Amino acid sequence: MQAYKLLAVIPLVGALAACDDKRNKTVDRGFDSKHLSQLQAGIWVDPNGCDHWIIDDGTEGYLSQRLDKYGKPVCSGTAPPTVATGNYKGGTPVADSI
Repeated sequence: MQAYKLLAVIPLVGALAACDDKRNKTVDRGFDSKHLSQLQAGIWVDPNGCDHWIIDDGTEGYLSQRLDKYGKPVCSGTAPPTVATGNYKGGTPVADSI
């Protein structure tokens, strides 16, 4: 019976270990790898009117909600809903295929 309990616990331990990804997520690991601070961000406005930082390096894309210093969403009205503004494709020589 102990062996069955052990076999039941092993997948659970493996699943929990997979949740702990220690890779540096500030580095682009794509075709023209570089630190994300070297890319240019723009703003995409979601359907609710709230802002999100957006970066497109031609191969990969990054999106993160804009938050104020208290952790609340920024909904500034910089553009109409579902519109992206700024040079969010800047900082990379890779052309966007779309």
